[in-house]
Amino acid sequence: MRHKLLGILILLICSGLYATDISPSKANEIKARMKARLPAIAALKEEGIVGEDNSGFLAFVGEKRKKVDVVNAENKDRRFVYEAIAKQQGTTVALVGKHRAIQITKKAAPGNWLQDGNGKWYRKK
Repeated sequence: MRHKLLGILILLICSGLYATDISPSKANEIKARMKARLPAIAALKEEGIVGEDNSGFLAFVGEKRKKVDVVNAENKDRRFVYEAIAKQQGTTVALVGKHRAIQITKKAAPGNWLQDGNGKWYRKK
């Protein structure tokens, strides 16, 4: 179920790329990278190591750090996607990220760590 939700997340993010001035090949590259990282990200979420912050990015929840390279790569691709969407919509990256965070929160699996608007971490019930 979690992998399905993460897959939906990737599709939602990448669908925004096709409405921008990013080439289809670049959008497909990003989509493929994000899809390839899904199992690692799902495992990190299941272990409670990472969560979704209130700005649409992955963040480490506690002191434990694992697969930092995967988290950094995911956030880099998300930032690229958010920048493209912001440019296309005439808004800011921060606003796009906040909207994505709301969407992610709604679709997150129970037990996932999420960050509320005030920066407080909680587990979704």
